[in-house]
Amino acid sequence: MNTSESAWRIYRRLLGFARPYRGLLVLAGLGMLVEAGAGSYFVAMMSPVTNSLVNPQDINLWMPVAIVGLFLLRGVAGYLTDIGMGKAARSIARDLRVRVLDKYLRLPGQRFDAEPVPSMLVRLGSDSDQVAQAAVDAMKVVLQQSLQALGSLLVMLYLSWQVTLAIFVLAPPLAWVMNKVAKRYRRISHRIQESGAELLQSADQTLSANQEVKVYGAQRSELERYSVLANTNLKLAMKVEATRSISSAMVQLIGSVGLAALLLIAGHEAAAGRLTVGDFVGLMMAMMAIIPALKQLTNVQNMTQRGIASAQRLFLVLDAEDEPDGGTHALARAEGVLEFRHVTARYPEQAQPALEDVSFVAHPGTVTAIVGRSGSGKSTLIKLIPRFYEPESGQILLDGHPLQDYRLADLRRQIALVGQQVVLFDGSVAENIAYGELQDRSAGQLQQAIDNANAREFVEQLPQGVDASVGPKGGRLSGGQRQRLAIARAMLKDAPVLILDEATAALDNESERLVQEALQKLMPDRTTLVIAHRLSTIEHADQVLVMDQGRIVERGTHRELLALGGLYEHLYRMQFRERQE
Repeated sequence: MNTSESAWRIYRRLLGFARPYRGLLVLAGLGMLVEAGAGSYFVAMMSPVTNSLVNPQDINLWMPVAIVGLFLLRGVAGYLTDIGMGKAARSIARDLRVRVLDKYLRLPGQRFDAEPVPSMLVRLGSDSDQVAQAAVDAMKVVLQQSLQALGSLLVMLYLSWQVTLAIFVLAPPLAWVMNKVAKRYRRISHRIQESGAELLQSADQTLSANQEVKVYGAQRSELERYSVLANTNLKLAMKVEATRSISSAMVQLIGSVGLAALLLIAGHEAAAGRLTVGDFVGLMMAMMAIIPALKQLTNVQNMTQRGIASAQRLFLVLDAEDEPDGGTHALARAEGVLEFRHVTARYPEQAQPALEDVSFVAHPGTVTAIVGRSGSGKSTLIKLIPRFYEPESGQILLDGHPLQDYRLADLRRQIALVGQQVVLFDGSVAENIAYGELQDRSAGQLQQAIDNANAREFVEQLPQGVDASVGPKGGRLSGGQRQRLAIARAMLKDAPVLILDEATAALDNESERLVQEALQKLMPDRTTLVIAHRLSTIEHADQVLVMDQGRIVERGTHRELLALGGLYEHLYRMQFRERQE
């Protein structure tokens, strides 16, 4: 399949997004026809107007009135065109943004490992705008200028078909130039969008880590890295500008050759008495109207090809496979018996499995602690339970049924998650606790969750209480406060399976005490899995799984593992010495 065929197929698919706005586009199309017709009629009028100037007795009042009327009509038609096309273009951009974000939320977890969030933001932002420009704005220019050129061409044929056909020999080189320009634009446009995503990613990384950048004196190196990317983006942009400028100059040069040929041929026809002065002026004005129209058609190639490149990037997301959700087993509320049977999991393009032959059972009302060195597979194990990732082999069962038998939404309703990195959204305390499907919980249930999470004290001190804004990412709260809101959210959900991912690892002693107290209220009667960094916090766990290089190498209670004298005992003694120091 060649590139032009591929681009045309992408563009046709893109036009499918315009179907809901056919009424607006039809209105705009009618406006364009009237606009082009009025412009062409004005050019055609130049012949009788010029002839009347040669013979002043032929001047009529209708000529100036007709000229004013034509431009008034053209202005109204142009307004309808702009409004119709503008509303359709912006609506398509909005629809694409919503659809792409919806798609991202349905993609497997691996997608978020493979594509950084700044790249996703580029697709949602500038890519969607470029696509709207290609789908509608570029179409507007193409149709307007094509109709203008066609109208002027018809006027020329009407005034003198012999002269018009004589300069048609310029059409092939003009078409060749425009084809070459289209291919070059398409080649560069995709690289520009990728470069823009890299720029945004670099800036996001630097600004998000601004404290580390300052402390380690890395401002210069980060600025140099960003400058290299910015220079690459600039070079690509200048290639586009150079292509646009050269192609525009080529079109105008070809047009000027056509104009010169028109002068020679029309002059010869006028000398032979086959062309009046008015017809000659009309031909000149029609030709001069065609040249800028052709120039605009060449310049719009940039907009169109960038839009096609952006559409290709968006369609890669829209065409990606959703996370598998083929389960049919209904699940209102699980008992919470969780079982891993010989589970092996591997990240894409990784030779070493992240988990290998992992088996254990976690029962309701018990706490299963998962410990091990960094990179031992603890977080991977936890992510398999809500099916953020799929195992390579083996089975994970809930209440005796494989997780794949349940609908994803039903499965995830059974799970509450409190992580080390608490995710809060820019909204009120109440909105962050009663989040998502929890919005229908009563005010009494919300207050009970806040009390049980030991969050009442600081929430009441906020200026607006539960209605106070927590700021972007919860930035107006301390780490311990954010953690307690996450626990309140988990309490409000009241799910049978509770996952705690190093929930107290980054807290000070006082915050850790308050969070641990809240967790003690949250754990009973649930199947609780705890990834523990501080081993002192899991001394009362019903079972401890010790992981190393993706395998469970030891299991038992805290006392049993200490007596065993293996890896767990080694890790515990190291932490004990660190606390003593």
